[in-house]
Amino acid sequence: MSVVLETVNLVRRFGGIVATNDVSLKVEKGARHALIGPNGAGKTTIINLLTGVLRPTSGQILLDGNDITNVKPYVRVGLGIARTFQINQLFAELTPLETIGLAVSERQGHGGDWWRLAGSRRGVMDEVVELLERFKLTDVSEARTTILPYGKQRLLEIALAIACKPRVLLLDEPAAGVPEDERHDILAAVGALPKDVTVLLIEHDMDLVFSFADRISVLVNGALFVEGSPEDVARDPRVKAVYLGEEAHV
Repeated sequence: MSVVLETVNLVRRFGGIVATNDVSLKVEKGARHALIGPNGAGKTTIINLLTGVLRPTSGQILLDGNDITNVKPYVRVGLGIARTFQINQLFAELTPLETIGLAVSERQGHGGDWWRLAGSRRGVMDEVVELLERFKLTDVSEARTTILPYGKQRLLEIALAIACKPRVLLLDEPAAGVPEDERHDILAAVGALPKDVTVLLIEHDMDLVFSFADRISVLVNGALFVEGSPEDVARDPRVKAVYLGEEAHV
């Protein structure tokens, strides 16, 4: 398989703190790749570097072999990189229908008058309805986002990212903070993501990680510690010692 997203000796310092320490990571096309590690390991920093929210102190970021290290975040979205956030970043006063409609309209070049979508652009509306159905948002499609249950908000954020038609999707703890009785919808949504979308997942829920990932990279103190298949990573005594615990198993 070909490498779609790659970091080369990536370093990010915040003053005297090294948040990302010489990280060289390869994500293959179509992969389900999980990035795990203890709190403070630098996982979200890497997502912020990949999306352009942060600039690296040194090193490179490559998309399909092309250097995008200094490319602006909105340009990276156009190149096919989308993300979700550890803490939801949604339009609180918009409905799911309006939120997804805005994203689809913007992608199609109609962002300036997205509010017309319901009356004049059948192609936009068809896609919006399909996403609402796929992510179990039809029943709340016209409710303001701010009043949605938290699990629905997480589903909306994933739907919003998919509305951008990404080639690479970066998921930053999609199940974080979701009540237990709502988690099954998140697990199902992540598991059903399109196979042609490459996914890099950050997650502390090991059930989700091991049911989803075909490759796992473990980050400790900003540096890559162990990489391999889920089975190999779970059985690695170093990983058990620093992260998974001695009871870890697949």
